[in-house]
Amino acid sequence: MPRSVGHDQRQRGRLKRWTASAVIPHTNRLSELPVVVERDSDIAHVRLQEMVLDLRLAPGAFVNEQSLADELGLGRMPVREALARLAKDRFITIVPRRGIIVTTLTLDDVLDMFEAREAIECGVAYIAATRATNEDLRTLRTLVETVDRARVTADSEQFLKDDHAVHTFLVHMIRNPLLQDAADRLLLHTLRFWRLYWKNLPPKTEAMLSHAELLAAIEDHDPAKAEQAMRNHLQTSRQLVQLLF
Repeated sequence: MPRSVGHDQRQRGRLKRWTASAVIPHTNRLSELPVVVERDSDIAHVRLQEMVLDLRLAPGAFVNEQSLADELGLGRMPVREALARLAKDRFITIVPRRGIIVTTLTLDDVLDMFEAREAIECGVAYIAATRATNEDLRTLRTLVETVDRARVTADSEQFLKDDHAVHTFLVHMIRNPLLQDAADRLLLHTLRFWRLYWKNLPPKTEAMLSHAELLAAIEDHDPAKAEQAMRNHLQTSRQLVQLLF
């Protein structure tokens, strides 16, 4: 039996709505990445993660769902859902019969972090060197130059933000959502560690490493050289951590 005109119109309407909701705008600038926050639990997750990352919720601290809900001006259930997500990402530890603790950081934890970063980011650098567009390279060079300015002034907090932007942008350059998810979470753990370290000790300029070698390799579209540059960068950083921890 032939389909009615009305049926076809409804089908086209559904397709149009699905297409509109499925298309994610692409951008190479991190500050312009689309962020959709709709539910209270999403809002709670974003704000609590910020509090963990900037150490307002310090490693080892016990947290209370109701107190957090009151502070955020949200219900207890959205906060509980947000804490469960943070626990899945290892920022929060839920201890049966004891409570909820902000996950601590030991030297072994940090070394595991560097091992995971080397496994992921060296491959990211390799792929980035093969896929980098001219626009990607312009943005990357700008970000690296920004980091270098923070290195000169020994502004540890600004350096951490700018360094994080470089590593995050590299991951987004390769346009692989699976790698992005893994790397983004790992880089947030790294950001928290360095903030904790430099909160307790004077910032060490020798730990503020340059990205010049990595940038040059990616601009040359040399994947092997880019992979090695990232490996050198991470191994040097790890050695400094072991010496300074």
